[in-house]
Amino acid sequence: MPMFRTQDGVSLHFEESGDGAPVLLLHGLGSSGSDWEGVTPRLSAHHRVLVPDARGHGRSDKPAGAYGVALFARDIAALCDGLGLSRVHVVGLSMGGMMGFQLAVDRPDLVRSLVVINSGPDMVPRTLRQRLTFTTRLLALRVLGPRGLAKLLAPKLFPKPEQEELRRKARESLGANEPDVYLRATQGVLGWSVLARLKEVSCPVLVLHSERDYTPQRQKQAYVDLLAQARLQVLADSGHAAPVDQPGQVAEAVEGFLWELEPQGFDAAATSH
Repeated sequence: MPMFRTQDGVSLHFEESGDGAPVLLLHGLGSSGSDWEGVTPRLSAHHRVLVPDARGHGRSDKPAGAYGVALFARDIAALCDGLGLSRVHVVGLSMGGMMGFQLAVDRPDLVRSLVVINSGPDMVPRTLRQRLTFTTRLLALRVLGPRGLAKLLAPKLFPKPEQEELRRKARESLGANEPDVYLRATQGVLGWSVLARLKEVSCPVLVLHSERDYTPQRQKQAYVDLLAQARLQVLADSGHAAPVDQPGQVAEAVEGFLWELEPQGFDAAATSH
């Protein structure tokens, strides 16, 4: 089980597979690298794929103290530096997308490209509805705990009758979070923003929007328009957890984007197999 130790002594778990240009897959809040199980096999055919668990998540350490997107991103940058990776393609779902944006502004030398799935550069509540949503989420977590919250979230993530197995897995994985750790991670995400620094994002960006995501497409298009090299692509028949409910579509979109940037990487991988 590969582990990386940060400067402050936190052990981060990560999985690694494939050869080629490095691709980093970053998971969502309260989840783990298992978000990417359906995507990794396809991407690792042409790339070196790394799937870490953020601190406080999955099989990584869960230390005391405040959590936050900037800290999660620093950990991931340290992991990349420790592995000797100089340029990585970053793919992030939800909170993972926030980490991707943070990396893109803090470490432009490290981020070759960025794919953001159902996420954005800002989690500051700007409307009454957003404030109510954030307050309700924290209240539900405090009152119901991770297991109770998981029971509420699973049907929203996977609403179709035939998605019962996905709902079961979501209840299991989200419900397994330690209450205090999950609460601190959630508090660390709410209020985060790099919106004012978007002009610092110099790499190409692909924004993937699920048809049934919580946030509307226009909200994502608004920040796409602020980026120098970005475009938005829609994932059909998909909810917030797109790599889980539509892994094929996600893998295809990411592969297509990476091929545009580095077609030689696919050619090299093909000749080596």
